[in-house]
Amino acid sequence: MTSDLLWTLILIQIAMGAFDSIYHHELTERLPWRASQQHELALHAVRNILYAAVFILIGWFETHGVWAVVLLTILTIEVIVTLLDFVEEDMSRALPASERINHTLLALNYGAILSLLVPVLVEWSRDATALKPVYHGFWSILTGVSAAGVIISGTRDYFASRRAKRLVLDSARGLAAAIPEPRHVLVTGATGFIGPRVVEALSSAGHRVTVLARDPAKATKLRPPFRLITSLDQITNDETIDTIINLAGEPVANGFWTKAKRRKILRSRLSATRDVVRLIARLDTTPSLLINGSAIGWYGLRGDETLTEASRGKACFTNRICDAWERMAARAELHGTRVVWLRIGLVLGTEGGFLSRLLTPFESGLGGPIGNGQQWMSWIERDDLVRLIAHVIVTPRVMGAVNATAPVPVRNAEFTRALAHAFRRPAFLPIPASMLRLLGDFADELFLASQKVLPEKITATGFEFRHTTIESALSALLQYKPCEDGMRHTANVAVAGSRAKA
Repeated sequence: MTSDLLWTLILIQIAMGAFDSIYHHELTERLPWRASQQHELALHAVRNILYAAVFILIGWFETHGVWAVVLLTILTIEVIVTLLDFVEEDMSRALPASERINHTLLALNYGAILSLLVPVLVEWSRDATALKPVYHGFWSILTGVSAAGVIISGTRDYFASRRAKRLVLDSARGLAAAIPEPRHVLVTGATGFIGPRVVEALSSAGHRVTVLARDPAKATKLRPPFRLITSLDQITNDETIDTIINLAGEPVANGFWTKAKRRKILRSRLSATRDVVRLIARLDTTPSLLINGSAIGWYGLRGDETLTEASRGKACFTNRICDAWERMAARAELHGTRVVWLRIGLVLGTEGGFLSRLLTPFESGLGGPIGNGQQWMSWIERDDLVRLIAHVIVTPRVMGAVNATAPVPVRNAEFTRALAHAFRRPAFLPIPASMLRLLGDFADELFLASQKVLPEKITATGFEFRHTTIESALSALLQYKPCEDGMRHTANVAVAGSRAKA
């Protein structure tokens, strides 16, 4: 088996497999932290161990007799596992186009490898049983390193599949328990990170939910029952909608802020909200409430200032976006609809958002503070945000801006320590601010921004957060027992900071 073509195909297979595991499974799809992918992760673990055996046997031995049959059996089992993996992927998630293309190329290349390898193994299977050590120089080293890599990856996938059992989300029904009577709720932007949990909470609690999704394929991840529409024109004038939750808009943190991206971020929000206001205007029965998205970016870059709903905004790109978005939503008040815009902080969850991007590096011991770590992070656990939305629905006196953040913001350094503690890993690799600033104001407003935001208005109405400290939220999300001293330390730091500003 010294064919240059065979070794070249093996090299290509290794490169494409590594790309698939690192880019798709770890960085973009974040499979190890998706509870729904428990079975896929288990299949990956089995396949990686099989690959390790193949690499070692091909790279370091000539397999004759029974050993050739063993290798043929391993290759056959690998094909079966891969087919099962394809079925599992199609049933459990929507693969991005790049991953589908990569899988197709992997299958074609693997077929070419088998066409060269199998005839040799069949011939060797007729020989006397022997496992003859060989050394192919670079190719042996390559297969040895690759075997070690897939063993590490397979071990990670195995433990991730076991962890996935613990990460299964509790029923969302209780998150909307504050709403006593059945309502008809229209949700836009329901296919993002926050929307699916909102839809599940409302529908599982017995409310009628209509979802606006311009791309129906994205709505497949939503849990029924719900009514799907692709345009607000599908809603007739005589329909009764009690509440509209408008979360639609181009993601701010995906991609660099080019001029085209900035226009898309702004236009997507204004267009969606303008359509919602026009719907409110033409309905025979005016919706009682519009809950509109916004963000704490409205406050701008504020250092150590303590910010409440009474604070003023400071000019920057995110302030301009949020301000225009809020003003567009406020037009619904002219038609008698109560309007609340949620200035949402960093929403924590393992399935998306800010935290999900940090899980792999921190779990690998490669985490660290951003910049000097002194910037304030105002955060909220996703289920607490859903509960807050339900509270707004049943609290008529809540109007205008509402800070949707937990009551105890933390500095980035404190957040870093808490997340590292959750994984029992060090966190000593800071990301220099000077490096981030090469990205322009994108970095200043998303990574280095300091906003110490307090949810003064919502707490004054009696709303109680389940997770008031970062340790409590991470414990619930990552399924570990928090350090009580750490929880008290975070709370004391925040209280002391608030008193200092008072």
